[in-house]
Amino acid sequence: MLLEVSDIVTLYGQSLVLDRVSLTVDKGEIVVLLGRNGAGKTTTLRSIMGLTPPRTGSIKFMGVEITGKQPCDIAKLGVGYAPDDRRIFPHLTAEENLLLVGRHARKSGDRWTTQKVYQLFPALQPLASSRGGSLSGGEQKMLALGRALMGNPELLLLDEPCEGLAPLVLKALVEVITEIREAGVTIFVADQNLRFCRRIADRGYILDKGVIRHEDEMGKIWQDEEVIRKYLAV
Repeated sequence: MLLEVSDIVTLYGQSLVLDRVSLTVDKGEIVVLLGRNGAGKTTTLRSIMGLTPPRTGSIKFMGVEITGKQPCDIAKLGVGYAPDDRRIFPHLTAEENLLLVGRHARKSGDRWTTQKVYQLFPALQPLASSRGGSLSGGEQKMLALGRALMGNPELLLLDEPCEGLAPLVLKALVEVITEIREAGVTIFVADQNLRFCRRIADRGYILDKGVIRHEDEMGKIWQDEEVIRKYLAV
């Protein structure tokens, strides 16, 4: 087991967002967290990453308790994070965005380099000297994912990776995520695109109003019309 989240309760101010959420991710898996907008998916990832620490509960990464640790310390342990709003440094070039993380990367195994990132995202290499703020939304998504990989993570957290992407770009993203897994990175994805998640994931959890309502193999979730209608249909 690479990641173990146990009964976490997370609040924004006095508002309860996550209510005793528990889930696991095993090494080598791709696991997805499904749910409608506002279900608490982003908060779950932010809780794991230490950006919105849970009030109670436990989060363990590779057996180490990370609840309450600073995000930088969690990253050093081997957790990468590509947020839904990308958080690109707009005045740095695309390559500078990558190198900034690479300088502080975890020194473990076969390290990610800018060339490896460009091989994964060929469209980024011609943009290496372009400022991050000038890139399109899809290009910034690629850069955010590549930047997360530059930290040499064992576990990669992806928040809404396919949001706003054109169908052709989405198809390429499926292939990229598969390649990242083949490179030895475990992936935990939060998204509401069921069709996309079906193509990439081994297992899935469904979050509704801050509570895990269902979990199963991804193929079984895809075939369960009642669960889809109840928790995922818009």
